[in-house]
Amino acid sequence: MLLPHLSSALLAALVTLPAFSIAGKPLDVSFPERPPESALKNIVDDNFIGISWELSSFDTLWGGTVKTIPHAMQNYLHNVAVRMSKPLRIRIGGNGMDGSTYVPNLSKFLEHTDPDAYFNDIPVNFGPIMFDVMNAMYDIVGPMQFIIGLSMRHPHETANVVKLATDAEKAFGDRLDAFLLGNEPDLYAGHGERDAYDIDTYVSEIGDVVDDLRDAGLLERKIIGGPTICCGWNLSTILDAGLDQYPYKYYTIQRYPLHNCGGPNEKNTNITYFQAPVNVGPYLNWQQEGMAKAQANNVPVLLTEYNSVACGGSNISNTFATGLWAVNVGLKAASVNYTSVYLHTREHGIQYNLFDPPTPETSMEPGWTTGSTYYAALFLAEMTDPTGSVVVDLNLNNSNSDPASRVAAYGIYDKAGTSRGKLALLNFADAKDPGQTATQVYRIPGGIADSVQVRVLTAPSKLETRNISWAGQTVGENGALLGMQQTIRKDCADGCEVEIPSPGGALVLLGGSSQFFTGNSTIAGIGGYLAGAASQSYTMASSWSLAALLGCLLLTFW
Repeated sequence: MLLPHLSSALLAALVTLPAFSIAGKPLDVSFPERPPESALKNIVDDNFIGISWELSSFDTLWGGTVKTIPHAMQNYLHNVAVRMSKPLRIRIGGNGMDGSTYVPNLSKFLEHTDPDAYFNDIPVNFGPIMFDVMNAMYDIVGPMQFIIGLSMRHPHETANVVKLATDAEKAFGDRLDAFLLGNEPDLYAGHGERDAYDIDTYVSEIGDVVDDLRDAGLLERKIIGGPTICCGWNLSTILDAGLDQYPYKYYTIQRYPLHNCGGPNEKNTNITYFQAPVNVGPYLNWQQEGMAKAQANNVPVLLTEYNSVACGGSNISNTFATGLWAVNVGLKAASVNYTSVYLHTREHGIQYNLFDPPTPETSMEPGWTTGSTYYAALFLAEMTDPTGSVVVDLNLNNSNSDPASRVAAYGIYDKAGTSRGKLALLNFADAKDPGQTATQVYRIPGGIADSVQVRVLTAPSKLETRNISWAGQTVGENGALLGMQQTIRKDCADGCEVEIPSPGGALVLLGGSSQFFTGNSTIAGIGGYLAGAASQSYTMASSWSLAALLGCLLLTFW
């Protein structure tokens, strides 16, 4: 296996169409000058991608105190945040938070209260140190906007919920984006949380909690989100039942295409599902009727939690195929009227995690591992523009209807949809599969841009879990992007061809005022972790020197 640091040399060779490459039949990419009128209804900000966190493991990822915030997490978050002009979206919630208790005088971040808890619903006690750590991370990394879950499991006992909301609002101020009332209430009855629970009961109880929050002075601005359904209820039905009478800032849903709640099976371990773009539309469009009503009422819809396989993932959840799928979901979601999407991460060892410390107890040390979905976050952070973007699915090679199609393409319009900005090109084929080619050629017609800049997301195969790179860089054990950042420039006045590895994806910047992020986004070194540890600058410089040497040797032998 090639070292990750060789990605720059590999990408340069691949994208410039070397003579020895075996490429598939070229595909013509049509990018209309203007998006359809219907697409202009959903203009997304450049903080479209967010990160969702399960409460029960939050302290092991962000640190238990303001003095023990892991350097790796500082880098992980800054890598994404620096690629945006607006605050990075952070959501804290999950089933565990819905069953947890806020303890205002707790002397530590959180404490687990049930050693025998079901691993998909871990309750904790947590205190205001959580707010301190989040604010400290904000001050280190840069602007963020926080969403906090509020429980609806016991809606007639709201004192704790109101106290949590009051203290969070006081601690965060305008850093607080929203409260989510309840998490997956459509599963309350099935999980034994509530008896004979239905939508009418839920909406009535929402009214009671809203009244209590208003009485506490917490609704001076729109700050409520929900219903955060996942599985059994329809947003449209809930709105019709009366939810639309309340001052919601967001309507929220969350969704996984598959689950592993009963253990591995043929369906949740089928990587082919994630390679077929045709599956993404039905996965995201399950609430289209309700989303249309939300849009008519000018209420944004957020996908506050998504990833590959619910209940902790399966053996394919950490592969490059699912990382590339997560990119496709983000692009498709922007094209079908979602305002933002949040990739979900959980406790150590969960197979779909964006990142993991060496152990839950050693998050202050180097040795972190990076999941494939983190690379999806990097890609999606660069696909939008500060001026507002409109994303259109170009249905390349009938990707929306043909189960055999392994490609997808999206046109991204800048300046609120008035000018062509980028193309996102995805190739889900794997050269190691029978009958597949090493690369796929995408032909961009002339007259769109005098020149283009290309950044590539790639890995050796769909099953790869570590040797993944974005724009020639891979993520090291301290959350830092290692290797030389690479952007390939091509003349395109008369048209040009972009070749994407199998598998892989690319963002193609079409000139204009928009630019990719350039520079080093690392903000924390490893020197502060362990006595005698080498500095991050030395480690990175050494890695780059090794990469350059090996890259030259590789190209020489080629």
